[in-house]
Amino acid sequence: MGAFEYTAVDRGGRQHKGVLEGDTARQVRQLLRERGMLPMSINEVMERERRSGGSFSLRRGMNAADLALVTRQLATLLRSGMPLEETLLAVGQQSEKPRLKSILLGVRSRVMEGHTLAAGLAEFPQAFPEIYRATVAAGEQSGHLDPVLERLADYTEGRQQLRQRVSHALIYPVILSVMAVMIVSGLLVYVVPKVVGVFENTGQALPTFTRMLIASSDFLREYGFVVLIVLGLAAFVFRRMLRQLAFRRRWHRLLLRMPLVGRLTRGVNTARFTRTLSILAGSGVPVLEALRIAGDVVTNVPMREAIHEAAVRVREGAPLGRSLGASRLFPPMTMHLISSGEASGELEVMLERAAANQEREVDGLVGAMLSILEPALILLMGALVLAIVIAILLPIFQLNQLVS
Repeated sequence: MGAFEYTAVDRGGRQHKGVLEGDTARQVRQLLRERGMLPMSINEVMERERRSGGSFSLRRGMNAADLALVTRQLATLLRSGMPLEETLLAVGQQSEKPRLKSILLGVRSRVMEGHTLAAGLAEFPQAFPEIYRATVAAGEQSGHLDPVLERLADYTEGRQQLRQRVSHALIYPVILSVMAVMIVSGLLVYVVPKVVGVFENTGQALPTFTRMLIASSDFLREYGFVVLIVLGLAAFVFRRMLRQLAFRRRWHRLLLRMPLVGRLTRGVNTARFTRTLSILAGSGVPVLEALRIAGDVVTNVPMREAIHEAAVRVREGAPLGRSLGASRLFPPMTMHLISSGEASGELEVMLERAAANQEREVDGLVGAMLSILEPALILLMGALVLAIVIAILLPIFQLNQLVS
């Protein structure tokens, strides 16, 4: 039995979309006719995924919040003793999003055909990342799927909460920056020319600071759109160049050398790596496979390559902590914790502790940077407005001196 997405019209002419289960598309059409609806299109979820496998689509993925919610629901129902097929059906029916419902019913159809849950998830790689599928496969092989899903739920919820904290913290600085640019640009383009034009008609020589303000205003009025186009092209070219591995490696290495940005980049990627490796190791995934998957979640190219080189050394028999520490790209505290975990046989616990330590450090660093950025933006905006006001007032003071 498979899952089919349908589009149908009822007797009143209203269009309906949804997902139904059936053995064939013909059976789904018959079910729709029995409900008093005329089928317009019937598409099997699995077949549509295969056709769109290499094409771009805005509907193919699943956001982090949905993934965390689905994982928690699956873990809760499996923990209660419900069979896997009924669990997938219940979670699919619980969802109000047609896309999410079709994915879960598509996974259920694969499970009912005799495949494993990991094999069903593999049909939707855009919705379920590799770490998710590998962890589920390890849980099925060990016979402990429900605790593994509980661990995955904690992991996905933690990543979602971290992402929300960072995005919420950046809202105020972004709004303040946009407002500052708009206010200063509006003053230079519309206010300054009208005010300063009055002083130009007097025939008196304007102060140097005022002439600089007029020149800036004229440049912005005449070439403002050109500057925007040039900046847009520069951003486009930069993003295109980032697709080249050599350029991206050099750029990421430069980021690691920057004082605050490098520390933040190193902390975020280290926390992501250790958290992923911890959940994979605790779920029974082999160490080398866990290193490969955990390395792929690291976005910084030099750090990711260092992890892959460490995996080669581990395969040859070297300790994990010493292999990772050879690159000197990871925080020393993390390396000490990993080495301690290897020596005591509690690598999973130490990896989780290292991840929690790095996440706390990143949170503190982001909070400190934002606490400095917000007043700095306010001071910068005030300084720009003050400079414009002074440039306008200087000719007035000059005229008062001439009159007296």
